[in-house]
Amino acid sequence: MRSPRIKVAPDESEAVYHCMSRSVNKERLFDHPALEVMRRQLWQMVDFCGVRVVTYALLSNHFHVLVRVPKRAPISDAELLRRYRVLYPHPTRYQMARLTTIEHWLATGAPEGEAWRQRMHKLMGDVSPFMKLFKQRFSIWFNKSHHRVGTLWSERFKSVLVEGDCGLLRIMSSYIDLNCVRADIASDPKDYRFCGYAEAVSGNEHLREGLGSVCGEETWEKIHSAYRKILFGAAMTPRAYRASISPEDFQEVVAQGGKLPLPEVLRCRVRYFTDGVVLGSQAFVQTYLALCRGDAGKLRSRLPFPIPPLTDWGQWSMLRSLRGPAWG
Repeated sequence: MRSPRIKVAPDESEAVYHCMSRSVNKERLFDHPALEVMRRQLWQMVDFCGVRVVTYALLSNHFHVLVRVPKRAPISDAELLRRYRVLYPHPTRYQMARLTTIEHWLATGAPEGEAWRQRMHKLMGDVSPFMKLFKQRFSIWFNKSHHRVGTLWSERFKSVLVEGDCGLLRIMSSYIDLNCVRADIASDPKDYRFCGYAEAVSGNEHLREGLGSVCGEETWEKIHSAYRKILFGAAMTPRAYRASISPEDFQEVVAQGGKLPLPEVLRCRVRYFTDGVVLGSQAFVQTYLALCRGDAGKLRSRLPFPIPPLTDWGQWSMLRSLRGPAWG
């Protein structure tokens, strides 16, 4: 059965999503110049769609983005036009003429202007258009610059809805920033250019604000100190970074009465963070489960699946059980 996709918060409030996508056949296609283009296009689409990035990680064959999608609100024509210009930083003559025509439609109240306004509004404040535009634009650039055709991505993006006001969000952010450590690319994420933590350290105010929102601190000094403790714990010892924690591993450790330190868990691939669909408290998951019950008969009797307490990170649940191979 296909996993349900949760797109909108039930009270139309802000929602937080962990979004992921992998290259076709898991090929390591993206070198550093390509990742730099991907990073710039990510921020371009963030500005256009009006979402906020908490953190991200771009790697040679996949990416992760933790993004806040704000509550829908009216957007002025001036702001819509500004965002439209964001899509075309170096417009052609045709694009300039198109923009002039759109401005005329809006100024005169033409029906074409209202239709354009409605199309633009549908692209704002929604994780699906954001990810679609991001992946499409990068695919066009990559295929053109590398003289290739065909699909670049193995599948439609995955997303996990994460409860925003809880410690789980701090853990999810750390998990994403530690991707380069698990892949044995860097021993410290601050040294990997293509992750949110490194960009925050280098001075990106948007990411400093994003990490501050998960740490509960206001000044960068306090944010950095708190987040780095989450990333590394009291100490970091050398290890094989490509380890994985499967649901079976969780259950075995719990059955034996043991718990792993949180830094140890964060340096492993944890499928709950990528395949859980919805992660949070039992009440949070139950709320979104109710939205899905009409879509598939098997969901009508489903209850939130508790995540075994592998470590002292709290009691969390997810929308679905995990079966099949790990996504990574």
